[in-house]
Amino acid sequence: MVNLLLTCCVALLATVAELWHGLRIRRLSPLAFGAALKPQHARYAFTWSTVAGVLRVVSLTAICWGLLTLLSIDPKVHQRVSAEQDRNSHLVIVLDVSPSMRLQDAGPEKDQTRRKRTFAIMQSFFKRAGIGDYKVSVIGVYTGAKPVVVDTTDLEVVRNILNELPLEYAFTAGKTDIFAGLQTAADIARPWNPRSTVLLVLTDGDTVPPTGMPKMPASVAKVVVIGVGDPVKGQFIAGQQSRQDVSTLRQIAGRLQGTYHNGNENHIGTALIKEIAASQSNSTDERLTLRDLALLACGGGAATYALLPLILHFLGSLWNPGVPATRDRQRSTADRQPSTTQQASL
Repeated sequence: MVNLLLTCCVALLATVAELWHGLRIRRLSPLAFGAALKPQHARYAFTWSTVAGVLRVVSLTAICWGLLTLLSIDPKVHQRVSAEQDRNSHLVIVLDVSPSMRLQDAGPEKDQTRRKRTFAIMQSFFKRAGIGDYKVSVIGVYTGAKPVVVDTTDLEVVRNILNELPLEYAFTAGKTDIFAGLQTAADIARPWNPRSTVLLVLTDGDTVPPTGMPKMPASVAKVVVIGVGDPVKGQFIAGQQSRQDVSTLRQIAGRLQGTYHNGNENHIGTALIKEIAASQSNSTDERLTLRDLALLACGGGAATYALLPLILHFLGSLWNPGVPATRDRQRSTADRQPSTTQQASL
């Protein structure tokens, strides 16, 4: 309230000063603007005497309000925070660890196991996605789902899990239940901040049930389903043919409002990594604070007040006192040349 009262006083004083200044210089207007008694320009028809006065009042008012606001609010202190406190983004990896992921039909040369291919894909992702900004969770999926690690910042632990750690022995034998992993991921991510989580699903899509898709919480900003394994030629395991089911994985990604990527031959593209990073930009509050508005008011007011003399000089009036130089030269030339009568008399 005090800041507003002082700002109004400054605005009132500046207005009175401008009016008084205008009355004092009115009698000198012919010297500055000629017979028109007002500033004119060939291209701009602004009444600069009025506009400049208003801009000066507004500039002084903005500077006063900005400085008083900065003086009254608490200063912003930049403190060094630990990596654990600074990381507000989460990466959840749902990893298919079923025996079919041990089949060797992945990679550009079809000479990698599907688990080995997922490790290569994630290694490339870690190098290009700024993984240091994330807290990483890994969920193993086979006949059920088990969180292996939650919110770790140790990347070596994650690499060890992805590098063909035999997690399938922690489950009973049976069909892969990928939806159980999605449900576990949703339960883990539910208490986190909105749009702060990226969910990666690594699977061959061998056995996916038609119903039971869990709903992702508001904390999940981006879902990427990565398929591994040969999508054309399958291999037999446990009496059935196993291959990457592209159509089913696309349906899962579509139902989760995410993106499907065939990682059997290609790593995650740069465009998709940028899209993943962009999905995290909305997780922070980007609204202008009172401190930001005060800084803008000080900077804008000071810049306007400082630039006004230059603007008035170049965009003021084209009228110049005195006689044009061309007319002076013509008169001097005429004076030097003798008239026709004088020449005839000579």
